[in-house]
Amino acid sequence: MNAALSPLQLAQTLAAQFAERAALHDERASFPHDNFSELAAAGLLSLAASPHLLQHPDRSAGLSIALPTQGASLATLSQVIGTLGEACPATALVLAMQYIQHRSLSRASSRWPVQLARRVVQTANPQVALINSLRVEPELGTPARGGLPATTARRSGEGWVLSGRKIYSTGAPGLRWLAVWARTDETPPRVGTFLVDAQRPGVRIEHSWNHLGLRASGSHDIVFEGVHLPADHAVDIRPPQAWQGGNADLQAEMAVFLGQIYSGVARAAHRWTLGFLRERTPASLGAPLATLPRVQEAVGRIERLLTVNALLIAQLAQRVDAGDVPSATESGLVKVQVTEAAVQAVHEALALTSNHGLSRRNPLERHLRDVLCGPVHTPQVDSVHVAAGREALAL
Repeated sequence: MNAALSPLQLAQTLAAQFAERAALHDERASFPHDNFSELAAAGLLSLAASPHLLQHPDRSAGLSIALPTQGASLATLSQVIGTLGEACPATALVLAMQYIQHRSLSRASSRWPVQLARRVVQTANPQVALINSLRVEPELGTPARGGLPATTARRSGEGWVLSGRKIYSTGAPGLRWLAVWARTDETPPRVGTFLVDAQRPGVRIEHSWNHLGLRASGSHDIVFEGVHLPADHAVDIRPPQAWQGGNADLQAEMAVFLGQIYSGVARAAHRWTLGFLRERTPASLGAPLATLPRVQEAVGRIERLLTVNALLIAQLAQRVDAGDVPSATESGLVKVQVTEAAVQAVHEALALTSNHGLSRRNPLERHLRDVLCGPVHTPQVDSVHVAAGREALAL
């Protein structure tokens, strides 16, 4: 891969290849390991990490850190995610989680031991070592709605033993590092993140992911059966009340990345629809569907949705890069607005293409299935509206 290319140019080059594979990965529900090997070769897996975490490589581990870019702005990361989201949204989602974790590790406020943060970051490209936060559980659901996790870490000698189950573990087949949300067995308990190397004994993936959309994301269950961890792998544990309140940085990044992914899906749907409308010439009309004013108006509605999405996402990324991070509620409203607009855009495309759009031989039905996943991501529509309503009412 040409190191002289910008991150966006690298992503554009890779996206063409990812798009060719996307339908097959979707059909087989297979994790796109090939995509991540190519992202690693391009140096894009650690693009979000601060340069200070890429310094002083661990020579004893045989790591070689020589990347053309790192510590990229949120605006740049957003462009990369949006480009890949248009080609293979499952790949883009896993990479977005990687970028969120690396940005969190890179903040001055991070409580992670620096040697662990460096280890996570420095293994990313040479070893295709992905990381994601595992928080959702069968009984708890998403921790964003409150409650203590059932996954438990108990003291054992100088370390911890972790047991539990996490569901919707996005990227599971490709993850090397697992940032596991768990409680301690102390009285009273503490809650927080335990870093787990996925290669440790007792870590097991249950291949449970069989969803309508984002079938290649590998969001399986991960089970922890008495996994022994060193003491310093309890990277950030606190009393439950210390976790109250939203994380503004995290919510802004989630809104930007999720908005880009699902807007990318809608752009891919729109691109195919435009081609269909230009080529489809019913005998009764004697001209392409694109010549009909009502079709032109509908296409204009899709253009409006996608244009406003692009402006909202770009503005939010620019604000974060300028140090003007909006509240978690404001970012949540952007996420809801953008993902719902993406869904609407694909529905508009489907209305224009009718049965052709639902045919398995055309990509629009896959784009429809994928875009429906957008509103499901945390923060979800009802919780965002409740938070915004309470703030507006000063409750």
